[in-house]
Amino acid sequence: MKILAVDDEKNIRKTLTDILEDEGYFVLSAESGEEGLQLLQQESIDLMLLDVKLPGMDGIEVLKQVRKDYPNLDVIMISGHSTIKTAVQAVQMGAYNFLEKPLSLHKIIISARNIADKIRLYKKYNEEHRDIASQYTMIGISPEFEKVRTLIDKVCKTDSKILIRGESGTGKELVAYAIHNKSDRKNGPFVKFNSAAIPNELVESELFGHEKGAFTGAESKKLGKLEVAHEGTLFLDEIGDMNLNAQAKILRVIQEGKFERIGSNTIIDIDVRILAATNKNLEEMVENGTFREDLFYRLNVIPIQLPPLRNRKADIPVLLDYFMDYYAAELTMHPKKMTPGAIKLLQNYAFPGNVRELKNLIERLYIITSGDAISEDDVSPQLRVVLPQSQKGAGLLAIPNFAEARKQFEIEYLKEQLDKFNWNISITAENIGFQQSNLSRKLRDLEIKK
Repeated sequence: MKILAVDDEKNIRKTLTDILEDEGYFVLSAESGEEGLQLLQQESIDLMLLDVKLPGMDGIEVLKQVRKDYPNLDVIMISGHSTIKTAVQAVQMGAYNFLEKPLSLHKIIISARNIADKIRLYKKYNEEHRDIASQYTMIGISPEFEKVRTLIDKVCKTDSKILIRGESGTGKELVAYAIHNKSDRKNGPFVKFNSAAIPNELVESELFGHEKGAFTGAESKKLGKLEVAHEGTLFLDEIGDMNLNAQAKILRVIQEGKFERIGSNTIIDIDVRILAATNKNLEEMVENGTFREDLFYRLNVIPIQLPPLRNRKADIPVLLDYFMDYYAAELTMHPKKMTPGAIKLLQNYAFPGNVRELKNLIERLYIITSGDAISEDDVSPQLRVVLPQSQKGAGLLAIPNFAEARKQFEIEYLKEQLDKFNWNISITAENIGFQQSNLSRKLRDLEIKK
């Protein structure tokens, strides 16, 4: 932290410089208000120690100028000739604190530490928000993407329930955050809950929380995602994977704004906006009895359908530029460029994994490609060959050896199922009727890796 001490007494300037430099701060000094203002123009100052009584411009005049030109600069006023009126005036003008002479060195050090802590927290807050903004940046210029943006702008200010639909990797979470960030709840929490990533027996505990002793292993009270999201937004990702018991409870929350923690009879009122997303056919699940019809209609007040990347090819060059710059910074590597041939190849690729696949591809290419240019020859081996369903079967039938055909089928089938459940082995095993240990062993035997 860089500190400027402005005082017309040389001994005071020296004392402040010595004690603050001993604390690890960088200290500049000035003997007049005019000199202090000049140093502010030349240096990036974090804290100003300003005497009230100065030759020429007095401290109050300097403070007035500082508040005008450097509104975020913290100023501590110091004086041996002050009155209560002067102190009140300084604080009302925005001074951080007012200390009297003879100075308490302990109070000076404590004040400097408090301001240093405040600056660190402020920087951390800004960095976190920059990271969040970067994480949730929506990139696209295509007409299909602009329709989604327009719909977001229409619905964000309401509290209507929204169901975001689209294939895996199309950016459903980005849309949910954009709605939250443009809503009146933007200063509240944005809490994510992924039903597919949590074993069924833990869904209700994670979502609604539990009391101490509610079940074996519940050694303390735990707030659920729903309670954490109070006065903000709860994003229920992969809602189609939520079990029926949890569906019934979340329906009550939507209808009444109330819930109970597991192991408690106390009813908790909650103020939360619920957004949901899925890549499944919920209408079909309603017919099959695996998704509640009443919950579907409650969630599907405003549906937002996200187009797959193959239907918004105009966005691919823009996404490429964004991810190329992003990974240059993220990986601290020299910026690379994509050749026209490589861009054309990617624009003609189907991207079954959508934007998520493109992002992962760019990261991989940045790491494994030598030189500053990524060519068509670099890109081509990294793309998945996606065959129509009929051709997949034909390919297996062309293998003369039964054992080899069976092995190939198992590899293709397990890879598709693992992709479907984001490579969560326990959830994949549960959904395909395998023991987790058996599936893990099978993946090792077939040398299947993420």
